[in-house]
Amino acid sequence: MPDCLLCAETGGALLWNSPLLRVIDACDPVYPGTTRVVLNRHVAEMTDLGEADQQSVMRATLCVERVMRDTLGPDKVNLAALGNMVAHLHWHVIPRWKDDPHFPQAIWAALPEATPGAPQAQRARRNATIAGVPRFHRALTDALERTMSGAAAG
Repeated sequence: MPDCLLCAETGGALLWNSPLLRVIDACDPVYPGTTRVVLNRHVAEMTDLGEADQQSVMRATLCVERVMRDTLGPDKVNLAALGNMVAHLHWHVIPRWKDDPHFPQAIWAALPEATPGAPQAQRARRNATIAGVPRFHRALTDALERTMSGAAAG
């Protein structure tokens, strides 16, 4: 679709690609490690896909979550498939920590007032996460190759 951002662009740093979908680093400076699973054709909703493709998209999304938890160790992982601004099927996989700027709200919520000392703690945790992202990416690409090799690829 010509006016769709995710049809026109990769949407981030490409980590893994198949005929059905791609996995990208969203390059979010506040939430390092945020990853997206993006369908490689223009479809708005999961129910627009056949069952095999639905399962493949979810298999990839859950693989990202599992590797994110194993390598980055967030307190929580948020999965979101909003598509309100870009109506192209994609899942956000977002590592969350209890000390992140928005916790426990969604990262798209208004930023709450910071408690004393919070910005320094957040910066330290964010820097530690940034240092772990290359290991996360390596583990993720290996896991996606293993997990998705038997999956229907479109």
